[in-house]
Amino acid sequence: MFLNKIKSGESGILLYGITPPKSETTPERIAEIAEKTLARLIPLDLDALVVYDVQDEAARTSEERPFPFLKALDPLLFAKGYLQDLKIPKILYRPAGKFSGEELSEWLEELHENRFYPVFVGVPAPDFPVKTSLPDAYKIWSKNAETSVIGAVTIPERHELLKDEDKRILDKVSCGVSYFISQCVFNVEYAKKIIEDLSCTCKKENKQLPTIIFTLTACGSAKTLHFMEWLGIHLPDDLKEDLKNSENILEKSVNVCLSIASELADFCSERGIPFGFNIESVAIRKEEIEASVDMVNKIAEMLNQRGLRKMKVSEPSAPLSNF
Repeated sequence: MFLNKIKSGESGILLYGITPPKSETTPERIAEIAEKTLARLIPLDLDALVVYDVQDEAARTSEERPFPFLKALDPLLFAKGYLQDLKIPKILYRPAGKFSGEELSEWLEELHENRFYPVFVGVPAPDFPVKTSLPDAYKIWSKNAETSVIGAVTIPERHELLKDEDKRILDKVSCGVSYFISQCVFNVEYAKKIIEDLSCTCKKENKQLPTIIFTLTACGSAKTLHFMEWLGIHLPDDLKEDLKNSENILEKSVNVCLSIASELADFCSERGIPFGFNIESVAIRKEEIEASVDMVNKIAEMLNQRGLRKMKVSEPSAPLSNF
């Protein structure tokens, strides 16, 4: 169970991240999308499903958004109403600052009743009026601490800039957070730097290491690559050029993600840091969705080979030549 794995600090956790359909989607079409999502995910060897709360981050930067923002369905409504046949826990994102304490309390109670787990994130822009601070939101959640877990987000790019992500992580751990899901990783050195500094700080302060779950996502086009950069995801210049010049950018990006997964698995294992991976699938193109499924299977096999996971019996995937 996901809950037990997090509470016991077990490595090898495997998540899959999706966004809900757009809010203007008809109920009939939502049901169709859900049916296809279930057919894709039920056979996979997953510990939990992440359902993102899509926010308009245009105020975060003056650069024009590469894709227009379209409001999405509420994650709780989608998970509860359409994904109940997927018998794994659901992890739901929510920007705590957008809601009052009473609203958060009601939302958390509904999550707890459905055995869903929350991840609180920041507000979409620095000047957004905050109704509930993150520490206060964690206090509201804490009444369920014995039978639930709460996650948070960690951003390698922020650590590269401010050098304090390890302290941010431990501040949230002191509020009850036990695992962290990263922003999408394409710069493996940034991710390693967080791990190294977090490990050193925990040893210095004699604190237990939280679980770090690294998000990986395939990139199917130059426009998607640009959007990732707009979101604040850093790609090393040589990797960016390799992707842009590749005959098959999707295949190349998948191979990069698999290599990053293997490298981070080694790095975390050497330092005794509990870790896992979140394979993000937010694209609508069939090829990119299929690539995300392939990544799940290959990373599950990689974790199995390292003794970190017992494989679910399913269709065999392609050889692990990329590891």
